[in-house]
Amino acid sequence: MNKMTEGHTVKRFDEEMIFLHRLVLEIGGLAQDQLKRATQTLNDKDPSAAREVISRDQELNALDVQADEELINLIIKRQPMARDLREIITISKAVSDLERVGDEVRKIAQLTIHVYDTDSNPPNRQILRDINTMALFVGEMLEMSLTAFDELDAARALEVIRLDSELEEEYRSALRRLTTFVMEDSRTIGHMVDVVLGLRALERIGGHAKNIAGYVIFLITGSDVRHESLERIEAQII
Repeated sequence: MNKMTEGHTVKRFDEEMIFLHRLVLEIGGLAQDQLKRATQTLNDKDPSAAREVISRDQELNALDVQADEELINLIIKRQPMARDLREIITISKAVSDLERVGDEVRKIAQLTIHVYDTDSNPPNRQILRDINTMALFVGEMLEMSLTAFDELDAARALEVIRLDSELEEEYRSALRRLTTFVMEDSRTIGHMVDVVLGLRALERIGGHAKNIAGYVIFLITGSDVRHESLERIEAQII
């Protein structure tokens, strides 16, 4: 931290950064809870609960706006430099990705409404199975990325980036299984399209978790690793 910034003490600046740090975790916790609730609406075949998830996304959006305002005010007041500026950039980008997680979660809730409120012939459990599997996987990635942010844990952040490769393989495997369902019964093609959209939303949530992990590494090392290979990222950390 800076020793002094325009007459302001280190303590005051630290307090403002701690507040922003906690705000990121609050937004992340809400995004995680939304993901769990949206997935549960599918399991429970509950369009009403899905509408509550969609409505609750406004809370996440409000926190996103609050974070932006806090960051802008902090930059204007403190004019941070060096690592302080990296931390502010990391917070800003992490909040943006978490808000987008909320957007993808809303798509899963909309899927529940579509298949259980408007479709007279909803899909069976088997065709929806991969959504549950991937939701658990990306939920773990999101949890790990937020823990890495909270604890400045480069090793954990690296593990999230590794898991993204596994997620891509799981996504492709799910698409192959869905194709098999359609080959066996062409009447399921409409459901397949719906489920693919849900899987794609989950795959994007995993991508946002990976992004947050990359921002953590940027904060720790000062290196932008967004477009680096896993091997190059490992070399910078290990």
